[in-house]
Amino acid sequence: MTRLTVAQALVRFLAAQHTERDGVRQRLITATWGIFGHGNVAGIGQALVEYADLMPYHQGRNEQAMVHAAVGHARQHRRLSAQAVTTSIGPGATNLVTGAALATINHLPVLLLPGDTFAGRPADPVLQQLQLPYAGDVSVNDCLRPVSRYFDRITRPEALVPAALAAVRVLTDPAETGAVTLALPQDVQAEAYDWPEEFFAERVWRVRRPSPDEDELTAAAEAVARAARPLIVAGGGVRHSAAEEALSDLAARTGIPVASTQAGKGALPHTHPQDVGGIGHTGTAVADHLARTADVVIGVGTRWTDFTTASGTLFGHPDVRFVNLNITAFDSHKMAALPLVADAREGLEQLHALLEQHHVPAHYVHEYAEEKHRWDARVAAAYAAPDDTARPTQTQVLGALDTLVTEDDILINAAGSLPGDLHKLWRARSADQYHVEYGYSCMGYEIPAAVGVALAAPGRPVWALVGDGTYLMNPTEIVTAVQEELPIKLVILDNHGYASIGGLSEAVGAERFGTDYRFRDRSAGAAGTFTGPPLPVDLAANAASLGMRVLHPRTVRDLREALADAREATVPTCVYVETETGDSVSGPPPAQAWWDVPVAATSTRPSAIKAREEYDRHVTARRRHP
Repeated sequence: MTRLTVAQALVRFLAAQHTERDGVRQRLITATWGIFGHGNVAGIGQALVEYADLMPYHQGRNEQAMVHAAVGHARQHRRLSAQAVTTSIGPGATNLVTGAALATINHLPVLLLPGDTFAGRPADPVLQQLQLPYAGDVSVNDCLRPVSRYFDRITRPEALVPAALAAVRVLTDPAETGAVTLALPQDVQAEAYDWPEEFFAERVWRVRRPSPDEDELTAAAEAVARAARPLIVAGGGVRHSAAEEALSDLAARTGIPVASTQAGKGALPHTHPQDVGGIGHTGTAVADHLARTADVVIGVGTRWTDFTTASGTLFGHPDVRFVNLNITAFDSHKMAALPLVADAREGLEQLHALLEQHHVPAHYVHEYAEEKHRWDARVAAAYAAPDDTARPTQTQVLGALDTLVTEDDILINAAGSLPGDLHKLWRARSADQYHVEYGYSCMGYEIPAAVGVALAAPGRPVWALVGDGTYLMNPTEIVTAVQEELPIKLVILDNHGYASIGGLSEAVGAERFGTDYRFRDRSAGAAGTFTGPPLPVDLAANAASLGMRVLHPRTVRDLREALADAREATVPTCVYVETETGDSVSGPPPAQAWWDVPVAATSTRPSAIKAREEYDRHVTARRRHP
């Protein structure tokens, strides 16, 4: 027996956990992020000091951002390593909710260790306690229950043993993983207990690669073999499973084209003959055309979100059938599909073996090859900058970056208009270059995620691409990057407003209300709109004040030089770009498929009436796949 506090025992336990897949072993919890308050400083905080040689510590500035950093780290490690996040009780704990939702929606592991109110209730209420007249055992941490894949509150020391084992089981389960929460009452954290030595023994959690059921596999292969126009849709499960090579081999052998979701982009490099780019509302013209005419669609590791399916309007073939290869039965049955419940790599390899003699018709290959060539020309036109002395547009910023990066670079984004532009236009060069979080599309993800990725991939150029709206949401982890000496490259694209939502607002008849950063025009009284002059906000100065080296290019030519400078920089560097906007500015190709955002059914304003007519036209194309 070893006598330790609960917090000390938990840290020692976590330091001894490992994952193993395909014979490769790695540490499960590589570090703990923390912001300390009265709810965790004397427990987890003291334990991290006690065992600093076993558990690395990273100091965060915002609790939500710490979760984003841990999630970025886990994604870079294909979910085989994760990180823990500790906070105090009260607002520190509730700030975890957004990050936890993002992790769970994207099936990415993160361990949350929020402090909790006293289990012994020496005073009631204590500081930051949520006091409810109908329930004495509820704390603010219960907000984390619906966004966690596993939740437990450790009210007695001995309860830690089964709870910790259950937590790690979920973290390492490829079908169940997401945010895992162990709420830790502050008195229990500091309580001593005699722990069995086996609790601290090295433990290896083998990450399974379940094989498909033989009957399901046969049915899937027969459906694909009968198809005249099959299409593969690669989702994030391809990346999590490290199934890129298996997908490439199957596509090359059969000639089946491969489109990708936001999470799946990069599953094939853009140079692969069968890669046709992003699919859905933010997809390419070639991928969406193939989706509309496909008679069999093979989804690999995708959740079939509304952006991927164009809100149920994309797959238009009257007899279209779906085959879903997914590690979760829940997702494999979507779209009324033939389910193929298995690990993505295992399923693709076994499907390939059954389709060894199959190849799609030559005219089909010629068709999508020609369409891909035409789309590449549209991308080149969007990236082009005829006048390199002009202020760059957003797509020209992406074009300048496109000429600079190699397969080593990693691009991170999550919200605004950039995810759409990147999904349509970006030419992914490696399996992990394209890192766009679009399951939750969380503003403020990019900078902390870049910190987490840089910790996971030292020596590689890591770019956080953010709009001005996203930057204002969560710039705090710039300080962490400076403290950790991580040379992340931050590109701020400033168009002085919420351009993405502004465009959507205009499309749905809301007239861009509340989407610009401007003073209120008071000529109409208190109800005046935000149509005055732009706000005198200097984001470049803000980034510099937080410790970043800042470059401020004003022309396309300056931009190219600044990006090259930033890529070679050995300190955190920001490239601040005010982008050209307006109706006369050429931008990316428009959306190639619809997205359902309901429009007001009644209105007196002409813009809303017109938008509703357009909405009613599109919604009639929605299909339920029985």
